[in-house]
Amino acid sequence: MASQLLVHFLFVFAVAIATVKCNVEVDALSALKSALVDPQGALQSWDPNLVDPCTWFHVTCNDDNKVTRLDLGAYGLQGSLVPQLGSLANLQYLEIYRNQISGSIPAELGNLANLLSLDLYENQLSGPIPDSLGNLKALVFMRLNDNKLTGTVPASVKALTNGNLRILTSVSLHRLNKGYVETSIKQEAGSQK
Repeated sequence: MASQLLVHFLFVFAVAIATVKCNVEVDALSALKSALVDPQGALQSWDPNLVDPCTWFHVTCNDDNKVTRLDLGAYGLQGSLVPQLGSLANLQYLEIYRNQISGSIPAELGNLANLLSLDLYENQLSGPIPDSLGNLKALVFMRLNDNKLTGTVPASVKALTNGNLRILTSVSLHRLNKGYVETSIKQEAGSQK
């Protein structure tokens, strides 16, 4: 009897671990949904009870059903980005532009090793650009313009040299301080091949 209980316990434990492991992406996207006000209903298909977010609108997945793209541009979203986005290990495109996203850019976005494009432009983001974004070695596009960012572009971000990396394109002189404008123009000019 005790061995049957042990086998049953181990089975339940294994299923629980597998479920938790499979839900990392759902958890991250659900945390984002919870942090946002969605006046146009762009996130209405995001059901946290589904194990697979690949059926959700504005989410694209690869053949292994891993999230590779998040397209939430120009939906009037309000709220903040969440650190859990940094757990989307296969994410290549993070497109959350032309909204009213406020708060800081989470340092955890620097964990997105496969990220090719980071588009957070035309929001209300504030604070400094996290130094951790310098970890994004695959990055080709980083658009952070037209926010309320402060400080200068970190040296680690300036050191990114993959392909035609462009940082802070279409800079709006009246919305960024002089340090950002000067740094972004130098970086863009220096990264073109």
